This record gives sequence, C-alpha cells and structure tokens, in this order.
Amino acid sequence: MAIISRVGQGYDLHPLQAGGRLVLAGVQIAGDMHLEGHSDADVVIHAVIDALLGAAGLGDIGEHFPDSDPAYKGIAGSKLLAQALELVRGEGFTPVNVDTTIIMEKPRLSPFKMAMRQKLAKMLGLEVSAVSIKAKTNEALGDIGAGRAVVCQAIVTLAQGK
Repeated sequence: MAIISRVGQGYDLHPLQAGGRLVLAGVQIAGDMHLEGHSDADVVIHAVIDALLGAAGLGDIGEHFPDSDPAYKGIAGSKLLAQALELVRGEGFTPVNVDTTIIMEKPRLSPFKMAMRQKLAKMLGLEVSAVSIKAKTNEALGDIGAGRAVVCQAIVTLAQGK
C-alpha cells in the first residue's frame, strides 16, 4: 500500500477590537479584546481549515462557509473544522500534523500554547505532539504591531492510503 501525502497552507487575519473575549484554537485567552468576524473569527482554526481544504484540493474556507451565509453568523470555529474534516476524510485523507504561527503583539501567548495544542489536537484526532502552536509578534510594525489585527498561518500534512 503506497502512502500519498499532501501539504496545504492556510492563512487568516481578523481585526482585534476592544471588549468581548478572544478565542484562539478554541481556547479563551485572558484579556478584554476579541476578534471581529462573521463567525467566531478564530484565526487559528480558520487558517487550519484553509490548509486542510487546500491539501485535499477542495478549495478554501470561503467556498464552503461563505460569510454571506447567515447560517455561519457567530458559529464556533470548531463546528466549521468538524465539517471541513468530514470533507477531507470523504476524499480519503487523514491529517498527520499541523504547524501554526500566530502573529499578534499582545497578550503574550506562552501561557496558552499547550492548551491550544491540546484543544486543536483533540479536534483533529491527533496526538498533541503532532500539533505545533508558535507565537510571534510583528515587532510593533503595521496593524498587527499596533494591536489592531491578529494573523495565523498554518501548514497541514495529510496522508492518503492507496
């Protein structure tokens, strides 16, 4: 049985606003800021969804979960991820590992990284060791550096047995 692997890359950005609660990789981050978006604006999960769909050749998050559809207003990223995983698995693929980089100025994410890894691993059916969460700042440059936006980049490897 030959194993075929594919790699997908995902990216998401949302503006950061005062008030509310900040959720990254399904984990609530302490503070008084939130990400603005049509759904829950969880940039980590959204970037992972794009990477999964891309690796499976299934397009992108906007094609499957458009922000013009009221059904997705305020929906949790975990629900979108579960639906994306069904699509990916329907093509015969299984996630093998996920590597993410969150870019934001503050708060510092070190205290939350393990919880994010654990939560994302559980959602994807992976061991925690197969999920990476890295956090970077934008060195006070641009909207990200000014604390007005958060970005996440994700890379996913899928395997398919044949």
